[in-house]
Amino acid sequence: MTDDLLDRPPVHALLADGTTVCIRSVLPGDHAQLQGFYEEMSPENLRLRFFAASRSSAAMAADRACAPVRPGYRALLAEADGRVIGLAEYDTGGGEDGAEISIAVADGLHHRGVGTLLVEHLVSAARAEGITTFTADALSENHEVLRLFADLGLRTSRRFEGPEVRWTAHLDQDDTYLSAVEARGRSADVASLLPLLRPSVVAVVGAGRKPGSVGRAILHHLHTGGFTRRLFAVNPSASSVLGVPSYPSVAGLPTTPDLVIVAVPAAMVPAVAEECGKAGVRALVAVTAGLDHTQARSLLSACRTYGMRLVGPNCLGISNTEPGLSLDATFAAGHPRPGTAGVAVQSGGVGIALLDGLSRLGIGVSSFASLGDKYDVSGNDMLQWWESDGRTDLALLHLESFGNPRAFSRTARRVTRRIPVLTVDAGRTEAGRKAAASHTAAAATRTMTRGALFTQAGITATRSVGELLETAALLHSQPLPQGARVAVVTNAGGAGVLTADACAEAGLTLPPFTASTVDELLGVLPDGAAIGNPVDATAAVSEEQLTECVNRLTRCPGIDAVVVSLVPTALAEATGDDLVRALTGAPGRRARPVLAVRLEQDLPVRLLPAADSGTIPSYAEPQAAARALAHAAERAAWLARLPGVVPDLDGIETERARTVVADYLAAHPDGGWLDPRTCADLLACYGIPQIPWAWAETEDAAALAADRLHGFDGRVVMKAHWPGLLHKSQQHAVHLDLRGDSQVRAAFRDLETRFAGLMTGAVLQPLAGRGTELFAGVVQDEVFGPLVLFGLGGTATEVLADHAARLAPLTDRDVHELITSPRCAPLLLGANGSPCADLGELERLLLGLSRMAADLPQLAEADFNPVLATPGGVTVLDARVRLLPRRARDPYLRRLR
Repeated sequence: MTDDLLDRPPVHALLADGTTVCIRSVLPGDHAQLQGFYEEMSPENLRLRFFAASRSSAAMAADRACAPVRPGYRALLAEADGRVIGLAEYDTGGGEDGAEISIAVADGLHHRGVGTLLVEHLVSAARAEGITTFTADALSENHEVLRLFADLGLRTSRRFEGPEVRWTAHLDQDDTYLSAVEARGRSADVASLLPLLRPSVVAVVGAGRKPGSVGRAILHHLHTGGFTRRLFAVNPSASSVLGVPSYPSVAGLPTTPDLVIVAVPAAMVPAVAEECGKAGVRALVAVTAGLDHTQARSLLSACRTYGMRLVGPNCLGISNTEPGLSLDATFAAGHPRPGTAGVAVQSGGVGIALLDGLSRLGIGVSSFASLGDKYDVSGNDMLQWWESDGRTDLALLHLESFGNPRAFSRTARRVTRRIPVLTVDAGRTEAGRKAAASHTAAAATRTMTRGALFTQAGITATRSVGELLETAALLHSQPLPQGARVAVVTNAGGAGVLTADACAEAGLTLPPFTASTVDELLGVLPDGAAIGNPVDATAAVSEEQLTECVNRLTRCPGIDAVVVSLVPTALAEATGDDLVRALTGAPGRRARPVLAVRLEQDLPVRLLPAADSGTIPSYAEPQAAARALAHAAERAAWLARLPGVVPDLDGIETERARTVVADYLAAHPDGGWLDPRTCADLLACYGIPQIPWAWAETEDAAALAADRLHGFDGRVVMKAHWPGLLHKSQQHAVHLDLRGDSQVRAAFRDLETRFAGLMTGAVLQPLAGRGTELFAGVVQDEVFGPLVLFGLGGTATEVLADHAARLAPLTDRDVHELITSPRCAPLLLGANGSPCADLGELERLLLGLSRMAADLPQLAEADFNPVLATPGGVTVLDARVRLLPRRARDPYLRRLR
């Protein structure tokens, strides 16, 4: 066990039943506890653990675990209520790649996931130390530990040796293992949320007798909202508040609450949390705002110590409209309408707007959580709750921050294949990284990073609360379109043109109709109708004619959706026709989505009741309808694509790359930009192709190097180098198109003179031929992890900002989307008769860059600009890499925030 691993702080995680344990390294001072842990075991448990029921084994095991730090050994324990309930160890025995493990769990605590959780943490620690396999010996009758090994999700094998079984596991973090960890985490997470979202007993601390307090408002909502289970107030000055029994303290309640709402001044919050924990409360909602750092730490510490889940602080509260529960612990203006949309927000104001909008639309809410400062319960928790609650068919999120974006992304990818997940992309106005040094860091704005997360996870990202509700109305009420081909029908030509323009601007297409479709429509519409796209049915169209027109268009094989733009006319009023009924009155559910646009509508979006017991979305603005339909088409396209896989790459030398990084950081403890030699060594480990180059520190060396680098027509390029030089062109530190000995020497002297005292040498390269100049890079975001960027390169890359981004590790699908998303993509695909670039080599370069970023947490940023793409291959012409002393953090390890 290294000092680095020993110094890692304790973490808290959930067991299978939703209770909280602390996982930490064993310390020398744990000897007495560990010996007692073993001594309390039954003889049978001791026999299965040590292959003999000897009580002397307890002292020996405690001695081993608490011995001084030694290489290759690691011991983790699980604690609950200050008591050791499990221990897991590995020991390499002096080897490099393999380690032997052992596990012990206290009597009475089997089947709760203690051993599995410890092994998961042991696997993560071992992988960080370069260990690739675990082995373990167990008695063949020890069915519990054999089942634990088999269910881990690791690639395993076993060999029987008499009464014993030799088990071997490979510690690859592949999708099978991550999915198994996810499944265990999801089950534990949902179990931990039951006291929060399905409590049997609720208490409100801080419910005052006088109107105006937040606590009183929440108690009133709970009382009048029809909460069907036991409800108490905690107020030392009253025996009853709003007709609800009140007690002086949580400890004085006649029964222990599952959930306590904390609505007291900030200074009192830690003490209330401590009292709740000691009383056995399982969940808190802290609506109080304004906690200082000390108060915040004390609140979270109490929740972790006593195993309480926490929503908030600084939040609006929670609700669950489940039949037979009716929990509304918020201080919103009204009660949410029961329904099927799950809502999680950080902003209380946004939460109120969404609750009101969903209730008005008739969609309603299944459960709601105002996460506030999000100390514990997060959007990830709520997604897993909605995935399993059996009621939610639509998830709406407003998240200003992400605690673990990569874990969130995996959860969202899984959930959004079952239900739509929508979000408001908050905080888009950040201009970028103001101190960004490289092109990559400058391009990796907050908007681009969040956009990559949402795109890869299949999340529908909107730009406002209004757009979120508009899109939710469509996804709730209509089938998904199978493409982006739209037919527009109108009874007023101008309204149809506006709608057609809005659709085109949203990225939808309005294809021409086939001759047979035109003939069909002419046969049902009045004389004078114009059968283009849009279809102008004229003001004379009747309800029956419009119904038949819309029905035929929804059956048209070249159309994916129909948008009907209507205006009220005196003619329709005179004939008694209700053109809206043409959309809502048709029997049976249409196979393709139908949307209405009514310019006179008073609200931005409505859901109109339809004859099939469904609804039709109606929009006041054509832009709103088009945006919603474009989001629906994007979701359909995302669902239609198979999930990508991270390809295996040949020729990757991860261990050599780690050595290159370690050697550099040993010499430069604060990190920095790599020199050309080290940079080239690192890129070679990942098969990233660079143009031939040479290093020169003198004029003679430069002339000799130029003579060897036979460039295009014998010409070469010379670039000055010194530590910290980034934008060579801006510094005029580059000479191009050098021919012959005299020009090379003159160029070197010029650079040496102008950058005297700075320049440490020069890089010479052959002048590259023609091709498309591209840009590729990666930046390690401290929250989101490595972000790979790609787009048009050259000196104008930042000005043109033609970039796409995806979070690493990249799948084959991610790489394809990276290459085809920028505006410059047609240049690579042979537009206008130009030769097609070598797309296979370009994909390989991006995958190598992604793998390098995933392997090396110390890689702060890499900047390849330009990358020359030609039909014959892909070559990096200029590369910069910056390293920082960073420790790897396993984003998929089960732990609470």
